[in-house]
Amino acid sequence: MQSEIESVVVRKLTWRLIPFLFLLYIVAYLDRINVGFAALQMRQQLAFTDAVYGLGAGMFFAGYFFFQMPSNLVLQRVGARRWISLLMVVWGLISASMILVSGHRSFYLLRFLLGAAEAGFFPGVILYLKNWFPAQARARTVARFMTAGPLSGVLGGPISGALLGLHLTAGLAGWQWMFLMEGIPAILLGAVAFAYLVDQPEQARWLSTAERDWLVNTLQRERAEIAIVNGQFAALRSPRIWMLALVYFGLTTVSYGVSLWLPTLIRSVSGVGNFAIGLLSAIPYLAAAVAMVAVGTHSDRTGERRWHTALPAFIGALALTCAAYSTSIGPAILAVSIAVLGVNCMLGPFWSMPTALLSGTAAAAGIAFINSVGNLGGFVGPYVIGLVRTSTGQFKGGLLLVSAALATSGAIVLMVRSGKDDQVKQ
Repeated sequence: MQSEIESVVVRKLTWRLIPFLFLLYIVAYLDRINVGFAALQMRQQLAFTDAVYGLGAGMFFAGYFFFQMPSNLVLQRVGARRWISLLMVVWGLISASMILVSGHRSFYLLRFLLGAAEAGFFPGVILYLKNWFPAQARARTVARFMTAGPLSGVLGGPISGALLGLHLTAGLAGWQWMFLMEGIPAILLGAVAFAYLVDQPEQARWLSTAERDWLVNTLQRERAEIAIVNGQFAALRSPRIWMLALVYFGLTTVSYGVSLWLPTLIRSVSGVGNFAIGLLSAIPYLAAAVAMVAVGTHSDRTGERRWHTALPAFIGALALTCAAYSTSIGPAILAVSIAVLGVNCMLGPFWSMPTALLSGTAAAAGIAFINSVGNLGGFVGPYVIGLVRTSTGQFKGGLLLVSAALATSGAIVLMVRSGKDDQVKQ
């Protein structure tokens, strides 16, 4: 009976929550990486060097870093429904305002503000999923939700490439049309989220009384099993949380370093047009979307997290090294596809580790801390690749550096001990 009701409840939760959150994340992820396609036109039009573009692309994560923990603590206080919907409207307006970029200062400012507005979304959803799904279902649930990241690349690449084709229509450049049209969905979905999301399982009218009682009791029991350490920033005293933040730093260094430079990388080895670049850029993300759910499901089935995170990191690092030495489109796309696959396969098992260590307000602070510190890699990766390319004219050195960061992440995660002596709660 226990297994049967668990299966029914998890299935209902998955169908009710994941498709909608998945859609929100596609919009969020596309708004943060579409600058990679804009660079195909705006760098020349606005006379941006590779270093200027890399810094501006990464500036998103500076705003992300400074505002993430406060944003997640506000979410814990006011509820996911209100806060996520507000954030979406704000970041949609900022994303659409990218059409106003006229130089490097406005580019840096709007990317920073976009990161500040988006800062609370992803850790807020991770916290939201923790408050709804039992621990044994979390890795595959997070993996399913996070397939939106690679799938936004699958969908966004061709769409962004096509929108660039509107160049000079109604007096706007193609990159301006792209930012405008891709910012509007966030505003509209923000309003829908306010009406659709429910903050707590106790409010879930679409569960039967027995199902709702089972879910609430299960989640309360799991929280009770976590040792109590007072203070909302108790998580920051945990060495494991700091180690996980470093792991995530290496992961995002590669994830955003590759995604924000991928269109330019493809053009450098192929010379094809914008729409073709959009289609080719979709290949790595399509492969990743399939693999990451399989890895997350296997991690849940076995209960193992560390090797399910480390092994994809090592494979991705090796693939990036191969990509650094590729000189033609076929080997380059294959190597980058394997690297993107490896990075995305890490996500489900990785995020199951901090959610197993943290509870209550400590979970809000700890998850936000890991995500904010880790996402500084999103600043470092694009900037380092751009800086090295400005100096050398090649992608090789930058790809080797981010490869080393990913390999280091794999090594660190193997040192994160299991057990309950470092679990924290508020």
